[in-house]
Amino acid sequence: MFKSAKESQVTITELMLPAHSNFSGKIHGGYILNLMDQIAFACSSKHSRHYCVTASVNRVDFLNPIEVGELVTLKASVNYTGRTSMVIGVRIEAENIQTGDKKHCNSSYFTMVAKDENGNNVPVPGLILDNEQSVRRFSRSIARQEQAKHRTTKFKSTEFKMQDYLELLKTHNAKIKL
Repeated sequence: MFKSAKESQVTITELMLPAHSNFSGKIHGGYILNLMDQIAFACSSKHSRHYCVTASVNRVDFLNPIEVGELVTLKASVNYTGRTSMVIGVRIEAENIQTGDKKHCNSSYFTMVAKDENGNNVPVPGLILDNEQSVRRFSRSIARQEQAKHRTTKFKSTEFKMQDYLELLKTHNAKIKL
């Protein structure tokens, strides 16, 4: 079975309140991460028709601060489907309700795994790639997976070669005392 990304897309909008702010008066990053995880769950569950769990989050960059009183809109879409997993792209924008100005605050990728009622992984519907953007997103997810595999093996303690990095470390804010 295959489904289009449009069938599972989810959008939520929430007003940012003072209770969501950190000590500097900006919206707390942890609160935003919580919203991101919720929408990734909703999107992946809608696509798979199963309960889903977060397996990993690929890169979270906070590009612009979010202010109290702004409307935050989160959009989620299935970018990739494996056998039992899905990559959900999440985009966050904040809107100043007085001026209408919008800013992109974050984009991230959540890998979600579908589970049955016993907690076992279950197959998910494949993804219909119906335009260039969907092909790009799917392909990007494959490339991201390959990079992650390379990153984890390259720095395994049994594979790591310290001498390959000593010169590089001299150019950073670290003092080597071996």
